[in-house]
Amino acid sequence: MSAPTRIAVLVGSLRTGSYNRKAALAMKALAPPELALEIVEIGDLPLYNEDLEGEGKTPPEAWGRFREAVRGCGGVLFFTPEYNRSVPGCLKNAIDVGSRPYGKSAWSGKPGAVVSVSPSAIGGFGANHALRQSMVFLDVPMMQQPEAYIGGAAKLFTDSGVLASDDTKKFFMAFITAYAAWVAKNAKK
Repeated sequence: MSAPTRIAVLVGSLRTGSYNRKAALAMKALAPPELALEIVEIGDLPLYNEDLEGEGKTPPEAWGRFREAVRGCGGVLFFTPEYNRSVPGCLKNAIDVGSRPYGKSAWSGKPGAVVSVSPSAIGGFGANHALRQSMVFLDVPMMQQPEAYIGGAAKLFTDSGVLASDDTKKFFMAFITAYAAWVAKNAKK
């Protein structure tokens, strides 16, 4: 049996008690053995500024650590809330940091998927689609089905972060199983 494919998990909410982090941890626990989900933290990334890297300059250390963490994985899985019908600034910043310098994107070719988690009824639909738009541009083959818009998040977890809904657990299992197949189909050879 081969080693599991490492998957970079990016959580677009920095909030303590984040529903998206709870969902990411729940998905990690349900992942099939062929995937190893690893949360790659984004909260310490300085805002992307091209002036901070280039000829003769050393980019911020956090950028290098982040880029190498993503490069070392065989896929990427995003968990995002919706802020103003789009992704949070911290997640967009991480996407920008990973995409630079030009021609050296850490994202290129990595099979991806997105789960949007929100207390609202529409489950972060706008953020989900805004994220897909950026990832398609960055050459990340994004899983199309099943889509994951998780609404009513405040009722889905216990106080300790465990999934309280059997239906959500079944959906998460179906999603991560489909994603494992997507990674196998789209893995870089």
